[in-house]
Amino acid sequence: MDTPQPTAPEAIDAYLRRIGATRPERPDAAALRELQHRHLLSVPFENLAVHLGEEIVLADEPLLAKVVEAHRGGFCYELNGSFAVLLRGLGFGVTLLQARTFGKDGRLGIPYGHLTLRVETEDGTGPWFADVGFGEHSQYPLMMEERGDQLDPAGTFRIVGAPAGDLDVLRDGKPQFRVEARPRVLADFEAGAWYHRTSPASHFTQSLVCSRLTGNGRITLTGRKLVTTVHGVREERQLGDDAEVLAAYRDHFGVELRQVPQARRPDSG
Repeated sequence: MDTPQPTAPEAIDAYLRRIGATRPERPDAAALRELQHRHLLSVPFENLAVHLGEEIVLADEPLLAKVVEAHRGGFCYELNGSFAVLLRGLGFGVTLLQARTFGKDGRLGIPYGHLTLRVETEDGTGPWFADVGFGEHSQYPLMMEERGDQLDPAGTFRIVGAPAGDLDVLRDGKPQFRVEARPRVLADFEAGAWYHRTSPASHFTQSLVCSRLTGNGRITLTGRKLVTTVHGVREERQLGDDAEVLAAYRDHFGVELRQVPQARRPDSG
């Protein structure tokens, strides 16, 4: 299995500035909580590359270039892939794990449908599930070996055993994804990423989404619909011309675009 190469300290410092965080004194559980939360507040979950025809490259340098330098977001492979680079650069032990997501009908999706992280901390707590790439999910890491309720601002989470030694992550009693324990590398997820950016069966090809956690709720732009949730109160607003849409991407998500993305639904026939 490929060994991740060390990342330059200045690249790690730039990443910390991107999410408004300071370099932690040591890679402990408190630092991991702070980093995950700040990442969710700063880096949007978005699938714009799929509809803008942009290439998605699953390798450390291209991911850092997109998330840090270009001030963009991404979906799970990009967000958790880049977060792994940051955590390793700060001294955390990080393992990439493949997961299958549960659909609304309760059925499991494709293998490698999601990338999540197992994180080891210096203080001996954990191991932890850290995840900044599942959209609206836990705001803080989850203890992998805890089988009771884990309370989070996003809901009540529980981790339960599944067949073949896998683990299911539940939110408010509903299964979210099933995680396999075997360590993986970024290249293992290329087929899953290809599926999600090309298949008519993937929800990522059906519509646009750009979403970010806020200090009091969440803000999401889907096409021209801007949805804000503040202290549990949801408000929807239809945006007008292209200039207003581009301004929303810039002002709410820090994403500078030259053109308004249009959903490019692949032919399902």
